[in-house]
Amino acid sequence: MSNKVIAIVVDGMRYDKACEALGYVQHLVELNQAALYKMKSELPSLSRPLYEVLLTGTPSSVNGITSNQAVRLSNEKSIFHLTKENGLRNGAVSYYWVSELYNRAPFNFIEDREQDDLSKAIQYGKFYWDDDYPDSHVFMDAEALRRKYDPHFIYIHPLGVDVKGELFGSESKEYREQILKVGSLLAQLLPIWMSEGYHILITSDHGMSETGNHGGITPGERDVPLFIISPKVEPGVYNEVIPQLAFAPLVCKLLKIEPSNKMISYQLPGYKEIN
Repeated sequence: MSNKVIAIVVDGMRYDKACEALGYVQHLVELNQAALYKMKSELPSLSRPLYEVLLTGTPSSVNGITSNQAVRLSNEKSIFHLTKENGLRNGAVSYYWVSELYNRAPFNFIEDREQDDLSKAIQYGKFYWDDDYPDSHVFMDAEALRRKYDPHFIYIHPLGVDVKGELFGSESKEYREQILKVGSLLAQLLPIWMSEGYHILITSDHGMSETGNHGGITPGERDVPLFIISPKVEPGVYNEVIPQLAFAPLVCKLLKIEPSNKMISYQLPGYKEIN
């Protein structure tokens, strides 16, 4: 069985709107080809702290990334570090804050935009900084990176849903329309990735309030989806709410590498212990 993982983190995509608008992904759930969970984000429900949560499995009180203004390298061991240590290749196409957390801070807009360096935590990367960099470009940059470097772990991070949510709020036509666009992009790429045997996870860092904010404790701000397409996870819709700290150790399990000693031990409902 493959140990290759694609993790898509759609920034700012709340659970209920994702369930409504990701048509092809929900089609796979209906056909028993995918699993759907509700995942509750850590606090604060802000982007940079939650990138660190998703990629290191540690809360902000431990890792010290407590706000979007914490511009420094992470002190924790991320999935990128762990894949590299285990002789696996990794890559990322994401907003530049991820590069600042794991490769270099502050970000150098010329030298750090494209990264191809096996000595770095993120070995192969393409990073953007304009908030309106199109989601379509993020996904196709990622697919080009995947085909060129064949990473075992690839992290894909489009920002468009978050941007539309902050401008117009979670109940707006614009916010829902952007999730529909992401759904269309996933519909083009998921069949390719599934045919090549990847474990695929689709989630978000945080949700979005009706007034276009996040950072607080409301369900709209904290509840995000976790869709999983993997032979190691039984398809279906699960009622148990998953802690966001469980994401990183789950990715490690799928990659067949040991999680860091700071990651929690968590048994995902529906996970099958098979080789």
